[in-house]
Amino acid sequence: MAERPEDLNLPNAVITRIIKEALPDGVNVSKEARRAISQAASVFVLYATSCANNFALKAKRKTLNAADVLAAMEEMEFDRFLEPLREALEVYKKGQKGKKEVSEQKRKEKEKDETDNDKSREEEDNEEPMEDEPEAEHDAEEELDN
Repeated sequence: MAERPEDLNLPNAVITRIIKEALPDGVNVSKEARRAISQAASVFVLYATSCANNFALKAKRKTLNAADVLAAMEEMEFDRFLEPLREALEVYKKGQKGKKEVSEQKRKEKEKDETDNDKSREEEDNEEPMEDEPEAEHDAEEELDN
């Protein structure tokens, strides 16, 4: 847990970016207002986390999952955010699935390339080095000597 209350605040850069995205151009927000929004956001995150943790504990789990967070939002009476959260979660899952598929494809290609390289090395190792003189010419010289 955090040692100081300030450690629980969200980063100012993140809060500033969220505020700018939420407001129309040309609207200024004072430093005090940003600080108040930052503290309110931190309190909200802590409260939502605590509620979600209660759902996980009831299910005898130590890990919070998305269902716990959604249930917490409902318990906190933020029902109007449930559908946008579900949609964002689906987008996130699809993005993660796509990343996983790309990663798996790259891994398979790398394994294939390594296998092909190993086969090439084996073929090179199995080839006998050529002598300076072809064997047929050497045999012909021996017959002439006899």
